[in-house]
Amino acid sequence: MLLDALVPPSPVPEAEPPRDCPLCPRLVAFREELRQEYPDWWNAPVRAFGDRDAWLGIVGLAPGKHGANRTGRPFTGDFAGILLYRTLLKYGLAEGSYEERIDDSLRLAGSVILNSVRCLPPENKPTPQEIATCRTFYALGLETLPNVRVLVALGQIAHGSAVRTAGGKLSAYRFGHLAEHHLPDGRILIDSYHCSRYNQNTNRLTAAMFEQVFERALELRDQTGPGAR
Repeated sequence: MLLDALVPPSPVPEAEPPRDCPLCPRLVAFREELRQEYPDWWNAPVRAFGDRDAWLGIVGLAPGKHGANRTGRPFTGDFAGILLYRTLLKYGLAEGSYEERIDDSLRLAGSVILNSVRCLPPENKPTPQEIATCRTFYALGLETLPNVRVLVALGQIAHGSAVRTAGGKLSAYRFGHLAEHHLPDGRILIDSYHCSRYNQNTNRLTAAMFEQVFERALELRDQTGPGAR
């Protein structure tokens, strides 16, 4: 399959689900349906993408149908990826250029993207059981990224996965744009509204608001990194 050669390798291959992961029956059925309809798409669990030595972990929701589920790389080929990668490039968290396809020159630098759910859910809405099941892979990925000390959660589902994986209770860590949380595992979590088309079109999330999240993440990197006081 051509896409297998083009999709960048995961920075945490030991933590990835198999291509035909059987754990969530509804997602498996949807995956098989799309493989029949779109045989040239990725149509498989989407791997983590980024820098093995990343200090910043970006927690996404799930692959988009015409984005990562089609291309195999997180946020690639859908509307949300334009703002995300433009912002990462602006703040030195990515290199190269983002051209909405996997054969561009984009590389992440100091950052890594880990989705809460690795397979495409119908209507972009995973069930609570699917989120809980896939959290295993998110947790394994994070365990193998020891330098990640700041997390950015894109939306409430990502926030919930980050909090629960760290051993926290959601009642003690309320989601809100730019809310900042010191998690039980020692990492710092910053919340952001998801960079979805809907949130952007309704101005629930503007580019300036999104940039504030990453500006704060960079401040925290400098405050918590080696040599910080």
